Amino acid sequence: MKGPSVRQDQGAERQKAQAERQQNQQNASRQRDEQYRQSRQQRQIQVQQQNASRQSNEQNRQIQRRQIQNQNNGDEQRRLEQQRVDERRVRSQQDASRQQQNQNIRQQQNDRQIRDQRNAGARYQQYDRRQQEQLQQQRASQYNQRFSNWQNLQRDRDYRLQQQRRNQYLRYQDRYWDRVRRDQIALQRVRYYDNLTYNYRYNRGGSYYYTSQYGAQMLRNAVNNGYEEGFYAGQADRNDGWNSDYNNSYGYQDASVGYDSYYVGVDDYQYYFRQGFQRGYEDGYYGRNRYGNYSNGRYSILGSLIGTILNIANIATY
Repeated sequence: MKGPSVRQDQGAERQKAQAERQQNQQNASRQRDEQYRQSRQQRQIQVQQQNASRQSNEQNRQIQRRQIQNQNNGDEQRRLEQQRVDERRVRSQQDASRQQQNQNIRQQQNDRQIRDQRNAGARYQQYDRRQQEQLQQQRASQYNQRFSNWQNLQRDRDYRLQQQRRNQYLRYQDRYWDRVRRDQIALQRVRYYDNLTYNYRYNRGGSYYYTSQYGAQMLRNAVNNGYEEGFYAGQADRNDGWNSDYNNSYGYQDASVGYDSYYVGVDDYQYYFRQGFQRGYEDGYYGRNRYGNYSNGRYSILGSLIGTILNIANIATY
């Protein structure tokens, strides 16, 4: 049997072991508490850092917004200032343009009055044979100036039409040039009339001009010849599948077919020729008879339109 001392020793050891376990448990508990406290403290620090970061970001955003707003305000101010400058410049240009237009109108009115006064003296003016010869020489020189480079022009236009495969228009243009050659021959056989009287008046561009009965007939022929040539040119462009463009037609640019005497100036003849050409081209291109018709083997503009375009009258009946 074990003695009392042995039992006491065993009890003491048990107490010591129990005390150690309790101490270990307390230590572990304190360690867990310390870890929890540190972990919570770290979370608090992280939260504080996040809050500080958010606050800093918000402050930066506010600063950026203010900078952008200030920049926008500055841009808007500059834009408004530039707009005011542009508006002042436009108003200045408009004022200068109006002043120039008014000046041009006054100048045109003065020029028209001078022309009208000059032309008024031409009423019933008689031109004898010598004066007619002088006038013919002036108008012949004006007419012949157009042919200084005629052969090169013809060759260049023919080449371009061939390259564009505009066969119908090429045939029309050859026909046009053939008529011009015949007109040149006719101009060499011009007749003169003694005491040629300028007793017809027509209005062009707001001014009155005067001519003889032969000049009046030439201007009517100019409108008719222009219509016929325009009709053929428009028809040729349509058959070639070309875009409508009477301005680029050589007939419109030259505008002299039928000019076979010198009773009117070349520029007057060309002006009324182009009036007819434009209308004839539209009828020919679109295949209609809005401005004229076909009669006696040729295309002619409507008689009522000639009166409207030319506005010519015998002043002897006034």
